[in-house]
Amino acid sequence: MVKRFSDLNRGTQRDVAQAISGNRREFLRLTTGAAAAASLFGPATLNAMVAPKGRKAVVVTFGGGARDDETFMPDGQENIPHLLDELIPQATFFSQVVNKGILGHYVATASIVTGAYENFNNFAAVSPNNPTVFEYFRKDLKRPATDSWVVAPSNGFARIGESAHKAFGPGLGAGVILPKRLLTAALSRTADGSRYEHLLRDNYETPLYAPSLAGRQIELGQMAEVLKLSADDFASHAGGLASPDELSVYIARHLMKQLAPSLLWVTLHDIDIAHSGTFSLYVDGIRRADRLCAELWRSIQANPEYANKTNMYILPDFGRDSDIEPGGNGFQHHRTGDAMSRTTWMMVLGPDVKQNVIIDRPVESIDLVPTLGSFFGFNPALSAGKPIAEVA
Repeated sequence: MVKRFSDLNRGTQRDVAQAISGNRREFLRLTTGAAAAASLFGPATLNAMVAPKGRKAVVVTFGGGARDDETFMPDGQENIPHLLDELIPQATFFSQVVNKGILGHYVATASIVTGAYENFNNFAAVSPNNPTVFEYFRKDLKRPATDSWVVAPSNGFARIGESAHKAFGPGLGAGVILPKRLLTAALSRTADGSRYEHLLRDNYETPLYAPSLAGRQIELGQMAEVLKLSADDFASHAGGLASPDELSVYIARHLMKQLAPSLLWVTLHDIDIAHSGTFSLYVDGIRRADRLCAELWRSIQANPEYANKTNMYILPDFGRDSDIEPGGNGFQHHRTGDAMSRTTWMMVLGPDVKQNVIIDRPVESIDLVPTLGSFFGFNPALSAGKPIAEVA
């Protein structure tokens, strides 16, 4: 059963959330020497940051959060070497990011994308009700369709690029690339697709779910035009990849190379294989996400279109159940709505972002859209979140 944050005892949820973030803060302070934000930030500093021209943003969300037990706690640190040793020392790290909405991957990602808690059925083939960050970005800044893209983990995310809002909607959203859909279409041209089966499972939580598709996804025939990648080359390269997340990052790199969009959103999904109940595969997903985030950041720094003008935002959509919560299934699911399911983290890297700094005050996942609005200069008028001053 999915629960909302408001269903919990408020004293309990606050205490547990603070304990979780406190553990992260203390661990990072000891291992990286990160400073508390209060010693580095003041009102004048925050207000003095001026956005340079031509700036870009890359957002990476994890579909299926990784618990502290398998990441920031002592037994989990070996699973995130790139986050700990390479990325966090360059980042402002938020140790207490709370999701107060519905804990389903599509609806939760839609809430992050719109900056407002969406309340539709997670498995419904619908667009978000509120305007998306892509629509605000394109409408206010008069950006072309090629300047905003989403690389989505499954066909269930087909409508994430544009909302159903009357003032926005069709024609103003982001282009959506569904790598699994493209690969399926490419393989239909060949006799043997068995070597690609590990890349094509669309949903780990409900394997029989087959959503209807709509929106602005590119089709196989458009791939060569958009990505400068033939169907044969795409399928050939995919055959050497270990996971769907690697396929998504491969596509994202092609987008950056060919179109250099100013706003690129990539959702990783391998961690959600935890729903299978196999702990080793869940940990593999964490390790792979850790590596891919570092590789994507290196790609940003190596690309002249992105280097020194790009902020990268990394955050889980939400967490997973604790091992002791009644009615939960530990790492396997996110059903209880307990504090561990809702309290995650975010790191932000970029040329104007303070490095090796920890922010321990609570923020919400819906605060990302207003933060991007301050970063780019658009007005997310219908968002319920607030700009995060330390990185806005």
